[in-house]
Amino acid sequence: MNVYAELRTLAALPMTDLKARYADLFGEQTRSCNRDYLVRRIAWRLQARAEGDLTERARRRAAELADDADLRTRAPAAAPVEGARPLVAPIRMTQAVRGPMPGTLLTRRYKGREIVAKVLEKGFEHEGRVYRSLTAIANEVTGGHWNGHLFFGIANGATRGEEASA
Repeated sequence: MNVYAELRTLAALPMTDLKARYADLFGEQTRSCNRDYLVRRIAWRLQARAEGDLTERARRRAAELADDADLRTRAPAAAPVEGARPLVAPIRMTQAVRGPMPGTLLTRRYKGREIVAKVLEKGFEHEGRVYRSLTAIANEVTGGHWNGHLFFGIANGATRGEEASA
């Protein structure tokens, strides 16, 4: 069995074939309709069969840990309280708001260097200089043209960085 070749074909399989492949490998039908989850589970099983599964000692230790854990499979259902309002109101943001909050540090590893940009009220700081955009930083660092949001891994308002402590 060429595991690498099978792993490459998994991503191209239609959902019905993925579910059938899951059933073949695990001996049961899946309730999941999440493509990424199914691909990862199938890939794990294929690799485990080819390279070897957990040792018996590891299985026993995992069983011991699971017996000691007080785990819940589902959160308790909260009884609705009549007339109660939600504790947290949704935040409404306009289209004009783009990017992370000021003070956020954006990091990216590029050719062995750690690139850090701090989000300011107006602009971005990188290595002591202030830039108007993330694209300007990305272009200077790479020497080519990059979309700054893509370079720093920002998509749909999510950031790959951490809040700077004020």
